[in-house]
Amino acid sequence: MSQEESLVYLIRHGATAANEDGRLQGRGINLPLSKTGRTQAETAARALGAVELAAVYATPLVRARETAAIVAAPHGLPVEIVDELVEVDVGRWEGLYWEQIRERDAAAYERFMQAEGRCGYPDGESYGDVYLRVQPVLDELAARHGGEKIAVVAHSVVNRVYLAGLLGMSPAAGRELSQANGAINVIRRRRGKLRVVTMNAERPPV
Repeated sequence: MSQEESLVYLIRHGATAANEDGRLQGRGINLPLSKTGRTQAETAARALGAVELAAVYATPLVRARETAAIVAAPHGLPVEIVDELVEVDVGRWEGLYWEQIRERDAAAYERFMQAEGRCGYPDGESYGDVYLRVQPVLDELAARHGGEKIAVVAHSVVNRVYLAGLLGMSPAAGRELSQANGAINVIRRRRGKLRVVTMNAERPPV
């Protein structure tokens, strides 16, 4: 890898009880990893075990920090916290099941579903809001680590809107992208340009 080329391994955190229950989990729920989530984080750590990582970053939420710590441990690296990469604010829908949302907040639910990601969560953020928050930060991390490889542990919406932007899609179109718990995306920065190499992989090429 040349000195001006960098690789970013953008990881979604392992699962929590809320993920497993199907409850909406934004920045307002701060649960630790479940047993399954720890296994997913360990799988990601093994996938990157042979990669010479220069740094590991995570959001402030426990599920991301725990995943990052598991990924960082084989490399003897600390986890550096990046506040701007915290998950989307889902407003008054935090912690609810989609069926509850449809019953309790029918009009807002219909607007949200019909807008296909173009409108925000009630009293929260839109996909566009999240993109404006995370895009410059992730771009800067890739630029800062020229000639190096880094891991960044973030969240479903954060990852999807950023990947959508790199693919030439709108932030709202990120709603159609998949991000499994523990999934790894590989992004290459070369000659100042970023390109998605791999998306939503359990064992990406390293």
